[in-house]
Amino acid sequence: MIHRRSIWLFGMISLVVVGSGLWIGCGEQEQAPVAPFDQQQVILDRSNPGIKAAMEVQDKHTATLMAMPEVVGTATGVLDDGTPAILVFLKTEIEPSLLTKGTIIPSELEGVPVVVQVTGELRAMKGGGGVSHTAKQTPPIQLGTSGGWRYDLANGFCCGGTIGSLILKAGSQYVLSNYHVLWGDIVSGGNGRVAVAGDPVIQPGLIDVGCNAATAQDVATLSGSGSLPSANVDAGYALVIPGMVKTDGSILEVGVLTSATSTPFVGQLVKKSGRTTGLTRSSVTGINGTVSITYGNECAGGTAFTKVFTGQVIIANARCRFQNGGDSGSLLVQDITTNPRAVGLCYAGSVTCNQSAIAIANPIGAVLAWAGATMAGI
Repeated sequence: MIHRRSIWLFGMISLVVVGSGLWIGCGEQEQAPVAPFDQQQVILDRSNPGIKAAMEVQDKHTATLMAMPEVVGTATGVLDDGTPAILVFLKTEIEPSLLTKGTIIPSELEGVPVVVQVTGELRAMKGGGGVSHTAKQTPPIQLGTSGGWRYDLANGFCCGGTIGSLILKAGSQYVLSNYHVLWGDIVSGGNGRVAVAGDPVIQPGLIDVGCNAATAQDVATLSGSGSLPSANVDAGYALVIPGMVKTDGSILEVGVLTSATSTPFVGQLVKKSGRTTGLTRSSVTGINGTVSITYGNECAGGTAFTKVFTGQVIIANARCRFQNGGDSGSLLVQDITTNPRAVGLCYAGSVTCNQSAIAIANPIGAVLAWAGATMAGI
């Protein structure tokens, strides 16, 4: 999620929808975990025979489903009793009689139940808890904090997201966030520049310092290039400036990670630490997600492109209590007390903040493979 701030009116702050939606007014901090069946009995990841079979059917029919104007994604999940099912995500409600007749979206595909979920449009989310995730920290900083590109100001707005975690690449340390948080400015129209390698990454992000970068601090410099639009992950990284980031990769309210990672599975309990909603908890409701995500071309800019991602992690986000505008770049981790493993990189979700809203993450394995990196941790 992108978080942005208007600078048009003196003395006033205007938070508006951008990217995957800047959601406002969700006062609760925690999403109740969804665990309708006993996870001690079976692990519902892609190696599970039932899940694997459902994923194969999902993949076979996804192109046809995604061709329907109201469909924005599919995934493999489960019914309340643990039966594998195909999830279909809609922008808006389709007339119920058509659904029940199966004339638009069938009730099952090749014997696999189909569950329809009205998530609203899905967009990249750029823009809590027991500590402030927006405050300027004394270096070395912890992650899971407000941050972004130093020059992310255009069209009368400034933007920001979350600097989520620390990764190791070729013996050096880098902060990890999203492409659209660090590299999202791809036209020079609104501010006369585009993001390039060597540009500073600041903490907090511009949104939390009144759009005045002079009151933030440089913590890293952009490296390489962003992942989009070609890659199947929304990721970007920046080389740590010595002394500015905790070398153990500590994340606010999460602590130090284990360097090993976790393969996501349906029903997995997860948490994240982000700029807007702080530390929140939820559960994985779908894997193997195919989703269509809309991206802008700079802060408060127009639509640059739409990207279809495959193999994504779907997380319950009812009423946007788990993830909200400005949380993009947060690291999704196991919901355990000490040294959790990374599960995914949060980057998008529902524009509509309803009971069926979802959050979306790239599997962390795919992100690390793209970056040629490993997680920092013990």
